[in-house]
Amino acid sequence: MTEPGAHTPASELGYEQCRDELTEVVRVLEQGGLSLDASLKLWERGEELAARCEEHLAGARKKIEDALAARDPEA
Repeated sequence: MTEPGAHTPASELGYEQCRDELTEVVRVLEQGGLSLDASLKLWERGEELAARCEEHLAGARKKIEDALAARDPEA
């Protein structure tokens, strides 16, 4: 895992990249042994990544709904 502050902004990451990094953040936090400061920074990064994952999923959901609506205008 990279040092806190040395990572790509979540807004520039694709869904899979966000998900994978979030999984790693959770693993490191669950492992423990970090200082309170380091844990808080990592937790903040995890929150940022989780929010970005939600944005990606919401965008995908909207595309699917739009495609279905265009295919069947009466739905």
